[in-house]
Amino acid sequence: MRSFLYIQISSFRESKSDDKRFYIFTATKTLHLRTKSKKEREDWIQALVSTRSLFSLSPQNDNTPLLTRALSVSTDRLKRRLLEEGIGEGVVEDCEQIMLSEFSGVQGQFQLLCDERSNLLDTLRQLEAANIEAEGSGINDGEYQLLKHEYRNLARQKYSEWSTTESSDDVEKQELEEASDEEELHFFDTNEYFHEPTLGSESIDIDQMDDCMRLGKQTNNVCKSDAKGDVIDPRFPHFERRKKLPDPIEKEKGVSLWSMIKDNIGKDLTRVCLPVYFNEPISSLQKCFEDLEYSHLLDQAYEHGKAGNSLMRILYVAAFAVSGYASSEGRHCKPFNPLLGETYEADYPEQGIRFFSEKVSHHPTVIACHCEGKGWKFWCDTNLKSKFWGRSIQLDPVGTLNLEFDDGETFQWSKVTTSIYNLILGNIYCDHHGMMHIRGNRDYSCKLKFKEQSILDRNPHQVHGFVEDAMGKKVSQLFGKWDDSMHFVNGEGSGNAKDRSEEASLLWKRNTIPPNLTRYNLTSFAITLNEMTPGLKV
Repeated sequence: MRSFLYIQISSFRESKSDDKRFYIFTATKTLHLRTKSKKEREDWIQALVSTRSLFSLSPQNDNTPLLTRALSVSTDRLKRRLLEEGIGEGVVEDCEQIMLSEFSGVQGQFQLLCDERSNLLDTLRQLEAANIEAEGSGINDGEYQLLKHEYRNLARQKYSEWSTTESSDDVEKQELEEASDEEELHFFDTNEYFHEPTLGSESIDIDQMDDCMRLGKQTNNVCKSDAKGDVIDPRFPHFERRKKLPDPIEKEKGVSLWSMIKDNIGKDLTRVCLPVYFNEPISSLQKCFEDLEYSHLLDQAYEHGKAGNSLMRILYVAAFAVSGYASSEGRHCKPFNPLLGETYEADYPEQGIRFFSEKVSHHPTVIACHCEGKGWKFWCDTNLKSKFWGRSIQLDPVGTLNLEFDDGETFQWSKVTTSIYNLILGNIYCDHHGMMHIRGNRDYSCKLKFKEQSILDRNPHQVHGFVEDAMGKKVSQLFGKWDDSMHFVNGEGSGNAKDRSEEASLLWKRNTIPPNLTRYNLTSFAITLNEMTPGLKV
């Protein structure tokens, strides 16, 4: 197996317990080497130190090809050409301003790249200086580890890949000594059984909830009348869901993602084991239920279809298909992988839905789920194919989502591609892109395009599409953002639907973000997914 070693930022140490063993520390790993004799070990270390001196990262003045050349642009030729074509001076000046404005954005991105490259080189030089100084000054091991830890923290703040994993016999002893006596490990035994769930006494009026849904004024999955607490119906109990996650028992320690996955470029990450630090506190079974956060859209679709308005039904189904992506904004951690045969059940009577999911295959990982609402059923079995491309991860969903209403109308669609960018440098963000085709078995179908975000895109997360009848005629247009809202305009129209925004009607709007955010960025709905409600507590 071929591997690479970056001599510039490496340091070398002899083992105290074995006169034939020595270690090579890099920014991402530790190599354990053993020679045949003590003399051979000395020769190896001397050769490595000599080689490193040939590739010093010291400043090279003008010979270093830094990206510092100023960018400039001239509009003279463009102005002359437009004037030759008889374009008015006012229009020419407007065009000039638009061009200069766009160039200003490009120049800002260029300057940002220059600054990031400069910071990266500074960090590399500091690491090299720290390694050389530690070896040449004869400082003891404890001071050396402390100095190295400081530079690792400095690098981790700038770039995620500079995280050293040390596991030698000397380093392991040092790490144990650094553990605080106040940090005690806590272990808890699981309960052998759970009591039967009991229903609470608080409730909401489902009829008034339906009225609120028809008006499209729901916020955070409850009606305003319910928030006042003056509406009671014993048939549907209401649970007071938690508003924040429990505080962690122990302080979390950051881990470099790059050090974990750098050797898996081009591979399927579903087979790569990552530290628990990169997991969010829900499982894949529970994450499937997040797609049902805005289940009231399906309730509205059922009511419209029941009233004979099939067009409004598919419009709300399309809004529901888009709403499932809203919770992914700012979510950079992966859910836990459940055991084969593990199940999850959720009963949300305040929303009128019951959900069940199970892991039915381990390789590949396949999750099957089923949900029942007021007049509809939703089910799917999905799988993710992932690829790691160095700076980004691509997730391709495999499977079909199915929706059936009590009157027999059905809809099917598949999810679009999800990509996670800037794993090494910059701010991590995710984007959804591709075509989504919602197929119905009756009058209408819908096509939605999730626009892929570009580097200079000032208005990302765009979604637009249309509804067409059985003859292929466009009868309605949709537009919006997958992390914000969706609107529709009836009629085929001409040009961009957003130009008719004054005529547009709101289909869906994202719930407000919870006030007590953690690094997981869970939504108010996701926070409640594995909550132990009163009926489940022992």
